[in-house]
Order: sequence, then structure tokens, then C-alpha cells
Amino acid sequence: MTRPVRAVADWVPTLASERLRLRQLREADFEPMATFFADPVSAYYGGPCNRDDAWRKFAVYSGHWLLRGYGPWALEEKASGSFVGISGLWYPEGWAEPEITWALVPGAYGKGYATEGARRALQSAYEDFGWTTAVSVVSVANTASQAVARRLGATLEREISYRHGPAHLYRHVPPGVLATHTT
Repeated sequence: MTRPVRAVADWVPTLASERLRLRQLREADFEPMATFFADPVSAYYGGPCNRDDAWRKFAVYSGHWLLRGYGPWALEEKASGSFVGISGLWYPEGWAEPEITWALVPGAYGKGYATEGARRALQSAYEDFGWTTAVSVVSVANTASQAVARRLGATLEREISYRHGPAHLYRHVPPGVLATHTT
């Protein structure tokens, strides 16, 4: 039996960028996320995994909003209404620091959605949630996400060990600099 969850909707603001709507995750977003978590590219994000484990990972995103008061948004392409991935604020137990995260579903790569969504999420972290700094943890093998971090103006601070292997910790530009950074 399913019943509508209303409590999370009150916690998750809807944001917008030029081409994207950042909104609360919906159950319908699970199918593309399950496809993502079945794909080898998800190795940078804790995959690949089966549908049961993908559901658990997917459910954690909404739970993060309830436990921390912030979390990842669904990225929805405004023009088509298509779900293209997630981006947002991330700080699970044991994590290095509060992070700006992103992941795109297959078919959404190479269109600038990760950079656009993460830039809007970073802006919200600073303006709406009072963060004064943020990082992104990127696998040393994930060159596409490393490029996103650099486009956001983040600088490589150091290499760390994290749950899925060695990673680079990128430090994002501070709040006052973000508004002027357009790379």
C-alpha cells in the first residue's frame, strides 16, 4: 500500500536555473535512478547494484532532507519535464564535510546539466542554508565530475579515502565569489 508523503514536501524548496527545475524527488524518479545504479558509471556513486539496493540508495536522498534539513534535489529538465538526475546538499554520517553532489541518469550526460544543477545547489547552500564553505568529493577516476567541479570554480585541495575508494576533495569558491564566477 502506498500513501502520499507530505512532510518532506514541506522541507524541500523548489529551485530553478536556466534549463532545470530542482525539486523534491518523486517515486516516478526511481526508474531512471535504478537504470543509473545498474550502469557501470554508477561505480563512482556506490553502484552498480540491483534494484533492491538502488531503492535503498534512492530512499536515502529523501531521508537526508528529514534528518539534516537539506539534501539532494531531483533535476528536471524544464522543456520536457524529464528527470535527468540529482544534485544537492549532502552530508551523510562519516562524510568529510558538507558536500555539493551530482549524478546524471544515462542519456543526460554531456549537456551541462550537472554543472548547472550543482551551481544552483551551491548557491542555495550559501544563500538559503547558511553554509560558508562546501566541498565535492570526486573519485580519482571520474574525470567528467572532476571537470564539473573545476567549471564550478572548485579547486583540488587533497586526495582522500572515502567509501568507494580514493577521491579528490574539491573546495568550492566562497559565497561572495560564487556570484561572480561564471566559468
